[in-house]
Amino acid sequence: MLFVTGGAGFIGSNFVLDWLAQSDEPVLNLDALTYAGNLGNLRSLEGDEGHIFVHGSIADGALVERLLADYRPRAIVNFAAESHVDRSIHGPADFIDTNIVGTFRLLEAARAYWSGGSKDDSFRFLHISTDEVFGTLDADDEAFHEETQYQPNSPYSASKAASDHLVRAYHHTYGLPVLTTNCSNNYGPFHFPEKLIPLVINNALLGRPLPLYGDGQQIRDWLYVKDHCSALRRVLQSGVPGRTYNVGGWNERTNLDVVQSICDLLDELKPRDDGQSYRGQITFVTDRPGHDRRYAIDARRIESELGWRPSETFESGIRKTVGWYLDNAEWVRNVTSGSYRNWLEKQYA
Repeated sequence: MLFVTGGAGFIGSNFVLDWLAQSDEPVLNLDALTYAGNLGNLRSLEGDEGHIFVHGSIADGALVERLLADYRPRAIVNFAAESHVDRSIHGPADFIDTNIVGTFRLLEAARAYWSGGSKDDSFRFLHISTDEVFGTLDADDEAFHEETQYQPNSPYSASKAASDHLVRAYHHTYGLPVLTTNCSNNYGPFHFPEKLIPLVINNALLGRPLPLYGDGQQIRDWLYVKDHCSALRRVLQSGVPGRTYNVGGWNERTNLDVVQSICDLLDELKPRDDGQSYRGQITFVTDRPGHDRRYAIDARRIESELGWRPSETFESGIRKTVGWYLDNAEWVRNVTSGSYRNWLEKQYA
């Protein structure tokens, strides 16, 4: 059995769905169901005996200990995190509580469980992190690699950097067999529409402005979420304990390029009633504080050591993503509540 934390969120739910579609091994899924955690992502698993859902937080050490004792998983896959930079700027406390304290509680429970099992060599603790811990790059800088110095620039990335350090320390101090992955920007199905790609798709269809920070020339490496899931399966299978692996899509794009690509796809797949391009809705807004200019992932280690490389190009992945949102309008309506709309107005005023 796998013990997945944060398995009702964007990446976590995609991982759970993909895992159960390809394996008979059951999943124990712990999620606090904060605003971005959504059981609707897992609706197709209703009645599936291979999926056991528990509502709770990784910061609840007693709960985690009980679940480990009751279900005896062979691995913990930790997606649970507060993950949005903008929200961390307005309210960093939740990021400290979940990403740092929560990871610490989870590690403590995992260490006790692993030690009590005579330090089973097959056990793994897989921690999913972000490229944002490395800071920002200039246009000509080499991409982030696994030995790049940590230089986080937001409360979110600082909290994830702290969690990465804790995971590393539990390996070097206690021998806990940990694995860490640092991924680039994910996109795809079930992405909560506060992040750039689903926000732009949703706003475009509603006739609202498509907000772009600053000049829109910030560069990100885009990774289709199902490619990310396949990389995590590979790391869990063959990764070396104590090792970190960067997971990227080899798809650097400016934010403006991404938004224009979405507009062009919507022009093709769901044209506006007035015949005008969705590009006319693009609106530049004041840049956010401390906005990193460029992220880029060097994913050669995971390719050379574990044989993984993404299968989707940005063009193929973004077409699948836009198509999914067009086909799942009800899911979007369900997650875009009144509180979400109020937050958007505050953020992009």
